[in-house]
Amino acid sequence: MLHFELALAYEVFGTRPDAVPGPWYDVQVCGTRSVRLGRFLLEPDCGLDRLADAGTVIVPGLADIVQDPPAELVEAVRAAHKLGARVVSLCTGVFVLAAAGLLDGLRATTHWAHTDTLAARYPQVTVDPDVLYVDNGSVLTSAGKAAAMDLCLHLVRRDYGSAVANIAARRLVVPPHRAGGQAQFVTTPVPAQDEHALADLLPWVMRRLDQPLTVEDLARQSNMSSRHLTRQFRSVTGTTPLQWLLTQRIRRAQELLESTNDSVDAIASAAGMGTATTLRRHFHRTVGVPPDTYRQTFGRRGRSFDGVELTGGHG
Repeated sequence: MLHFELALAYEVFGTRPDAVPGPWYDVQVCGTRSVRLGRFLLEPDCGLDRLADAGTVIVPGLADIVQDPPAELVEAVRAAHKLGARVVSLCTGVFVLAAAGLLDGLRATTHWAHTDTLAARYPQVTVDPDVLYVDNGSVLTSAGKAAAMDLCLHLVRRDYGSAVANIAARRLVVPPHRAGGQAQFVTTPVPAQDEHALADLLPWVMRRLDQPLTVEDLARQSNMSSRHLTRQFRSVTGTTPLQWLLTQRIRRAQELLESTNDSVDAIASAAGMGTATTLRRHFHRTVGVPPDTYRQTFGRRGRSFDGVELTGGHG
């Protein structure tokens, strides 16, 4: 097993942020025996049979993808999903999900260095090498390392809403949201926040989300051509200016749905979406539920902090 993804998941789900009231996830590490991860020795809390009681099963990265994953692990994960568990892989943990048949006919991803191997070994899986994570509802997969953090925070957002996910991200000192469709690999490393070419532009845009903004507006503000601005956005954020802007507008709408009683029309205006119809269309496509349903779940009066048992498997 790879210790980074395991430790990352345990940090996200194993510690309730002080600012979040009520219960949090109940985390159990499950396995057949103690296992050494590099310089670290991991002692499981319980056996793989505990996965049958899990609400969510997290499979961290496998160190060895050449050998087939342990049959007892594959069977335990398959059985947990059959019993209704949400199953999540981080990085090369996807090979366990694929071996269990949980990805047949579905999109999936893993670390870009292993996507060709995954596609060749499991041709029934549609492997997408260019995204951070893929959410198929009850089965989710992530790319490697930092993308595993993105998927973990995405799960918190699904379970508790955007405001709580933002609190968790602030505690971990990481960006609160990178959309799963962003590229795994960009042509240049992301520079420090105050050094990249969009350091002044992005805060300027965030203060004006309620205003109609075009690529030309952003290019004019940053003294770039539209083509050069698009290249900079690809380099820094891994996506296009308009897709990045839409993501920020959806996030703003989520925050307002959670924290205010404003009408959907008012929120659409405040988030720069124009009309409630436009907001509903983009919100449903991006978040998976209509704004009204989202508010019932995560709004101030509808929010629930019921705990979700989260169990990590290892081989």
